Amino acid sequence: MRKNSIKNTRINGEVHRELSRIISREIKDPRIHPMTSVVDVEVTPDLKYCKAYISVLGDTKAQEDTMAGLKSASSFIRKELARSVNLRNTPELIFVMDQSIEYGVNMSKKISEVIGETVAADDENSGSEADIEYDGDDADA
Repeated sequence: MRKNSIKNTRINGEVHRELSRIISREIKDPRIHPMTSVVDVEVTPDLKYCKAYISVLGDTKAQEDTMAGLKSASSFIRKELARSVNLRNTPELIFVMDQSIEYGVNMSKKISEVIGETVAADDENSGSEADIEYDGDDADA
């Protein structure tokens, strides 16, 4: 099976869906932050390993605690994944921290700040232009 085959894409999607469900609903570990999401999943073509990209919306301590909780619960997660997804081999899970959602939120904040500053500057400039008087010479036509 090739890496970008239709079968591998379907397996990635199914594992992604079930892994998200297991992490959000099945695990009771208090170290795992409630705003934890599975961003992407890459299952190797031989179904031996699965790289799960995890995003945690929180501070650095919450991210570290969540990764420690996921690593300690990886055998439970793998068992639940084997129960819900029928695969020849249940892949070994490798959790990788993904910062893309946090990066996107920070960029959105910065863009909003720049737009807010631009609007405020435009409002100040438009107030000075409103002081120009109008003759009214064209009103006779």
